[in-house]
Amino acid sequence: MQSSRTRNFKLDWISIILFLLLVGFGYLNILSASASGEVTSYFDMGQPYGKQLVFIGCTIILIVLILAIEAKFYERFASLIYLISIISLIGLFIFGKNVNGATSWYAIGGMTLQPSEFAKFATALAVAKYISDLQTNIRLLKYQLKTILIILVPAFLILLQNDAGSTIVYGAFFFVFFREGIPKIYLIIGFALTLLAVSALKFGVLPSALAAAFIVFMYYFFMQKKRKSILNPIFVTLVSIVFVFAIKFFYQNILQQHQQDRISVWLRLENDPEKLEAMKRDITYNLHESEKAISSGGVTGKGFMEGTRTIGKFVPEQHTDYIFSTVGEEWGFLGSSLVVVLFVFLIVRILHLAELQKSQFSRVYGYGVASILFVHFLINIGMVMGLIPTIGIPLPFFSYGGSSLWGFTILLFIFIKLDANRINEW
Repeated sequence: MQSSRTRNFKLDWISIILFLLLVGFGYLNILSASASGEVTSYFDMGQPYGKQLVFIGCTIILIVLILAIEAKFYERFASLIYLISIISLIGLFIFGKNVNGATSWYAIGGMTLQPSEFAKFATALAVAKYISDLQTNIRLLKYQLKTILIILVPAFLILLQNDAGSTIVYGAFFFVFFREGIPKIYLIIGFALTLLAVSALKFGVLPSALAAAFIVFMYYFFMQKKRKSILNPIFVTLVSIVFVFAIKFFYQNILQQHQQDRISVWLRLENDPEKLEAMKRDITYNLHESEKAISSGGVTGKGFMEGTRTIGKFVPEQHTDYIFSTVGEEWGFLGSSLVVVLFVFLIVRILHLAELQKSQFSRVYGYGVASILFVHFLINIGMVMGLIPTIGIPLPFFSYGGSSLWGFTILLFIFIKLDANRINEW
């Protein structure tokens, strides 16, 4: 029996190879972005590229441990892992270290550890555990609310640490809900509210409210086969108007000034030339330098460690959240396209494997993994290219940082372990 289980154990080497390519290519760009002149030692612990090598070495050990643990362990102890993650987030309010205005790190000796990076895989496990429970029917509202609560607890704790970027990532679980059968109306409502929010900021409250009212009434007039009551369009219109005012209030009174400035630049809300120039020197400096670095790379790039803007350190902290600008400058359009293709292939591969799972737990967790990676990938690259507002989150497997690399590695390889065991699932 044991020998049969051993023979049936099979890792998905396509996912592993894609992971190794991303980590390896990421390291080359961290080396280029953080090196100052000639590299005398790749293990220089005073430099990010030296530390990243150590992080990668620890990652290999971590992978071995993850794969050595029985697959059923992750399902049995999902709730406990989630609880430990929540406790680690709460502990930051007492023992956390403040870095750049965010209290998101534990200082351990000469290094720091960011619990929010590990909370992602813990939340994915907890969501998969709850949805796959025999008593859970995700199509019913009460179970949807309980699942949302599982997601909101870590998201809210991270938001209190002033880390809005990591908080947004938890919206990725919406894709998981959609796969598991929540009504399509949620997708329509979410898309409509997003457009309404952007419209309220871009065109003002009154035009957006009037446009919303017009669209709602036209829908009910032309699309509804059975017009039950005039109360339906009136109610939806009132909710839309309240939402528009709430968005405007939130933008003006809740968001911090630098967050308002980032949204303002993204939506082109500011028309004063002097203020725009001031923003370019301050809040959007990283973005503009990143765009210049990417555009200067052309089709084939300037070559490895030959990027003039990278060498000149024009983009602050380029080896972290803005690592993709190094790719654009030194590897050009072709290298940038390769990175995008690798990420797309990895995400599609995970989705394909998720659909092959025999247990709902493994399938839901697989979709959670793909969704989290997709949102990180989309936001980070979109941010670096100026397509979306600046949000400080890393590019998975690519950006510098031990917590980020380890968190995403655990996230991915737990699923690889679950997939390797699917032939033995019952």
